[in-house]
Amino acid sequence: MKMMSLDHKPAVHFRDVHYSVDNQPILKDITGSFLEGKITTLVGPSGAGKTTLLKLCNGLLSPDSGEIFINEQNIDSYEPVQLRRYVGMALQSAPMISGSVLKNLALPMVLQGKQLAEEEARNLLTDVGLDASFLHRNSKDLSGGQRQKVSIARTLVNRPRVILLDEITSSLDLASQKEIEALIVKINRKFNTTIIWITHNLEQALTIGAYTWVMMGGEVIETGESSLLKAPVNEKVKRFVKGEGQ
Repeated sequence: MKMMSLDHKPAVHFRDVHYSVDNQPILKDITGSFLEGKITTLVGPSGAGKTTLLKLCNGLLSPDSGEIFINEQNIDSYEPVQLRRYVGMALQSAPMISGSVLKNLALPMVLQGKQLAEEEARNLLTDVGLDASFLHRNSKDLSGGQRQKVSIARTLVNRPRVILLDEITSSLDLASQKEIEALIVKINRKFNTTIIWITHNLEQALTIGAYTWVMMGGEVIETGESSLLKAPVNEKVKRFVKGEGQ
């Protein structure tokens, strides 16, 4: 398997990680690094283990064996709250609690027993390209693209060093998709945030990702610069890229 260069230090590193459910292996012998300050895309067929791998990155799941390092520190050494502040996550569904956008943005602070100042909330909306007037809108009145922006803004409340993204544009129209892509690139560049992004859109993986991991059957089949999707080495990956499955 072709591995990516380690010119940059790893933000997240997996070493011999295995994970199973009811004795069914979901991830097998995962070893590799997500480099600091880079966007890495995860691609592969459904059931490849991509979402499971993402959940291992912020402690939502724990491996059966192997080790995971965050900023070169074993993930087990982090308190759960500390880990979730360091490693944020945004999902395709962009779940919202009922009430205003401000209430949604404040949620991570409320969970820590703190408050989010309105000025900081306005700054967060600015970061994701939304006007301050959105603060007092009801979250149920937002469009899909607006919900996703608010979800990303909420992830930014803790200024995470790593952001995990799971298919966040797959249910959006093309214009909204392009807006979210531009937003993620902007966040990556502005804050030097490490981004790990699951996408089924190979064109998106190729154009947005600096690096790509291709996963199949719970294994990492090929990794490298995202241009590997134009000329993969592995035969399975060649078939996958051509739309021929595994």
